[in-house]
Amino acid sequence: MVQLEAQSLEMRIPQATKTAILVIGGAEDKVHGREILHTFFARAGSTDAHIAIVPSASREPTIIGARYLSIFEEMGAKKVEVLDIRERQQCDEPNVQACLAACTGVFLTGGDQLRLCAVLADTPAMEIIRMRVQRGQLTLAGTSAGAAVMGHHMIAGGGSGESPNRALVDMAIGLGIIPDAIVDQHFHNRNRMGRLLSAIACHPDRLGIGIDEDTCAMVEKDGTLRVMGKGTVTIVDPGEMSYTNHADIGAAEPLSLHNLRVHILSYGDRYHLQKRIVLAPVQRLPQ
Repeated sequence: MVQLEAQSLEMRIPQATKTAILVIGGAEDKVHGREILHTFFARAGSTDAHIAIVPSASREPTIIGARYLSIFEEMGAKKVEVLDIRERQQCDEPNVQACLAACTGVFLTGGDQLRLCAVLADTPAMEIIRMRVQRGQLTLAGTSAGAAVMGHHMIAGGGSGESPNRALVDMAIGLGIIPDAIVDQHFHNRNRMGRLLSAIACHPDRLGIGIDEDTCAMVEKDGTLRVMGKGTVTIVDPGEMSYTNHADIGAAEPLSLHNLRVHILSYGDRYHLQKRIVLAPVQRLPQ
C-alpha cells in the first residue's frame, strides 16, 4: 500500500516543482528573510506542499517540531505534520510510513546526529525517504545534525580549533543520502576545519563538505551543488592527495595531508559532486 502511494505521488506533485536536497549548516534564519527555509518550502511544492518535520535529533522534539510547523504553516504550505519519532519501532507504524509516502518535503531538524541515526537508520521509514529522494519525488532538508547524517561516513563528534589529528574526530555511519560526502556543520563558526581534515584522512575516498551557519548547500538531482545563505561552503577534495601519515602515527599526533584540493564557495557558487569541478556561479538576484 505504501509503495503504491509512493509510486503514484509523482503524478500529484506540481509539475513546476523541482526537488532537491538541502544540506544546511545550522542556525538558519527563521525570523527575517528566511531564504533557506523559503527555498525548501518552494522546492517542496510551495502552497501545494505537504511537509513532514522529523525532530528526532532534538532533546526537545515537541518544541522544535512546533517551531518549524508554525514557520511552514505561516508560509502557506497546504499541509504540515510533525513526525515525533523517538523509538525505532515507530518507523514501522502505518501512519508514519503513509505520511512519508505522501509528503512532498521532509525536514530533519538539528540536535544529536547519533540520536537521529539510532532512530531512523535501516528502517522502513528511512527506506521510503531514500527511495523517493532518488526518484526525484521528494525534497529533503537537514539542518545541523540533520545535515551531518547525509553521508555514509558521518562526523559524530569531536573537538575543534586544533591541528588535524585522528583523536580530533569521532566517526560513525550516517544515513547515506549523499554517500560520497562527509558533512560538517556550524563550520567556520566553530572552527571545525581541523576535524573535517581529520575525517578525510580516515576516508580519503570521500569528499569533505563544511557548511557555515545560515548557509545551505543545495544539491540537485544531477549532482550539482549550489550555495545560498550568509556564509561559505568549504569543499575538501582528496582525490589527488599524494601522501598522508594517517596510518603511521599516534592518535594525538598531527596529520600530514599533501596535495589536497580546497574550494571556498559563497553565495551562488556551484560545484559538481561527481565530476568534482567548480561550475559557473549563479548570480544573486537584486534586492
